[in-house]
Amino acid sequence: MKWRILLTLSIAELLAMAVWFSATAVIPVLNAEWGLSDSGTAWLTMSVQIGFVVGTLLSALLNISDIYNARHVFTVCAILCAIFNGAIGAFANSIEPAIVLRFLTGVFLAGVYPPGMKIIATWFKKGRGMAIGVLVGALTVGSASPHLFKVFGIPDWRFLMYAASTGSLIAGLICLFFVKDGPYLRKAAKFDWRYLGKAMKDRGVRLANFGYLGHMWELYAVWTWIPIFLLESFSSYGLPDAASWSAVGTFAVIGIGGVGCLSGGMLADRYGRTTITIWSMAVSGLCCVIVGFFFGGSPILLLTVCLVWGFAVVADSAQFSTSITELVDQEYVGTALTFQTSMGFLLTMVSIRIIPVAVDRLTWKWAFSILAIGPVFGMISMYLLKRSPEAAKIGGERR
Repeated sequence: MKWRILLTLSIAELLAMAVWFSATAVIPVLNAEWGLSDSGTAWLTMSVQIGFVVGTLLSALLNISDIYNARHVFTVCAILCAIFNGAIGAFANSIEPAIVLRFLTGVFLAGVYPPGMKIIATWFKKGRGMAIGVLVGALTVGSASPHLFKVFGIPDWRFLMYAASTGSLIAGLICLFFVKDGPYLRKAAKFDWRYLGKAMKDRGVRLANFGYLGHMWELYAVWTWIPIFLLESFSSYGLPDAASWSAVGTFAVIGIGGVGCLSGGMLADRYGRTTITIWSMAVSGLCCVIVGFFFGGSPILLLTVCLVWGFAVVADSAQFSTSITELVDQEYVGTALTFQTSMGFLLTMVSIRIIPVAVDRLTWKWAFSILAIGPVFGMISMYLLKRSPEAAKIGGERR
């Protein structure tokens, strides 16, 4: 039963998360149609991030995923995501309403991702790292999918918005009718707005969250800017049809992270979450520093480095969340997961904005190297967690 639930919920997560990057994937078309400024383009990208941070913070403070059934939260929020994202295709003819609708889409995506992880945690104790890794891997592939849609020549950008919204609608219905609560589900929690403060007093919880923040400083900045990086590199090299090849490359670089999540989860269950997160961040941090040296050169060499980066940059993601599920009070797992993601995505709004500034001042050769700060901080945090008594609570850890 638990494997069927894992597969079913992963499919739902993949379908729902396609709305995240649906607008970002069509920005070049919107630039031409709406005459967007650089500021407008940035706001269109950032609005969903801001909405997600607001949604997750409110959800965490109100304990929504622990007071209410996480399956029902997922279903309602996935359907609302479909409505608001689809409304962009139906009604938006300028940047202003699109930004508002993207913000609302982000708010309700907060009720899709963290509750999904909580649902899986109710089904798995042994192998939980692998299970949540599969779920995050589905999210990763879902986030990459809009870039693949572009390659197949979607006739109109509005069609892409409708397609992503249809996926989110189906995801909500899948969770409602085909996903059940697991045997490790605890009783509904009581409202406690002070719980986050209590949880953060635990040193293990703090360190796992710090590791996640280091990871997130890098991750979404890479996912946001890798399409532009590849396009400009391929164009500089003189590759024919650089736009299509950069879209394919972006899908591959983000999508391979799904394999990274699965591999990272399996290895973490066996060798320890702290060990795998440290190694993953070491590889991705190195890629931050060296990838710029391949800019404008051989597309094959550049893509090879980027694929390694795409694999490593998200291979550790699920393990920070899995660690939280093992360290916190089990009645408030949903609250703790939602707070963790809220803080992580809040940080991404800074790192995403830094990259274009770095490109202007340092060029693409060095721009991504700024992101290496995150993995270094994350590695230190997870090393300290590994050496702490709290590590005994985390699955797969060897003392």
